[in-house]
Amino acid sequence: MLTQRRDDGHASPAAVCAVGLRKSYGDKTVLDGIDLRIPAGSVFALLGPNGAGKTTAVKILSTLITADAGQVQVAGHDLATEPQAVRAAIGVTGQFSAVDGLITGEENMFLMADLHHLPKREGRRVSAELLERFDLTEAAKRPASTYSGGMKRRLDIAMTLVGDPRIIFLDEPTTGLDPRSRHNMWQIIRELVTGGVTVFLTTQYLDEADELADRIAVLHDGRIAAHGTADELKRLVPGGHVRLRFTHPATYRNAASALGEATRDDESLALQIPSDGSQRALRAILDRLDAAGVEADELTVHTPDLDDVFFALTGGSAGIVPDQPKEADR
Repeated sequence: MLTQRRDDGHASPAAVCAVGLRKSYGDKTVLDGIDLRIPAGSVFALLGPNGAGKTTAVKILSTLITADAGQVQVAGHDLATEPQAVRAAIGVTGQFSAVDGLITGEENMFLMADLHHLPKREGRRVSAELLERFDLTEAAKRPASTYSGGMKRRLDIAMTLVGDPRIIFLDEPTTGLDPRSRHNMWQIIRELVTGGVTVFLTTQYLDEADELADRIAVLHDGRIAAHGTADELKRLVPGGHVRLRFTHPATYRNAASALGEATRDDESLALQIPSDGSQRALRAILDRLDAAGVEADELTVHTPDLDDVFFALTGGSAGIVPDQPKEADR
């Protein structure tokens, strides 16, 4: 059994664990032996440009397609030999809504309850609770075609939760939503994880991964280019610095003398010092200024963000969206 190591030193099953996952379409290799380990009750984000293989990974892990090679366990079940047990433990919300616009939101929920073979009374109870949880009770009797983009995405996730999955795959869940709807979706994801659900998230929005994910992996050319926490990934990229600005030219010159490695901007009376942004590095700079009897009028710290990480790892591949989307939520 594929396992992960807990803090107490004992082994326990990971929510999702994959070793050597491979998938090709013809002569095009989409996944070239990727490894994944996702702790239960966490948010994992898979980043990558369009066509990198994010959706293919989700489809394999959710039993929609088969891998060419690799060993995978989801919710403690072997993907190859126990696909039904895997399906019983997961929920999937794809890039495109599974909502049927011709029927009401409530009827969509009832349909999903029937697909999960819930008794009629139980299905209606669960549907009502989820509609209320996702603030859709007032709209429940309306055709889903009249819902806004944000409402459809909420209904889509509510439908996914009918079967009480412990692992949810969200494939680009906020694409096309306005900023308010995106933030509402983020709150829903946080609440799911608080309840013990594991979320596997693919996204094109770097700020979304930074905001939500406990761990992040960057997929490029079929391989995992890097993985870790957001902070760990940011430390992989050079370019962090501390910027000091001064009001008086004499103070600026004294500081430049004390900090010999600084890049000077004589016009702005500013110095830029390479730094990883850590407390220790910042303290070292300030100690040198104190020893020289110099005080900066302004200090700012810049550390690389996920934009820098992504473009460094993928060579600036197109198809990633570092800024907030501008689409209207109609």
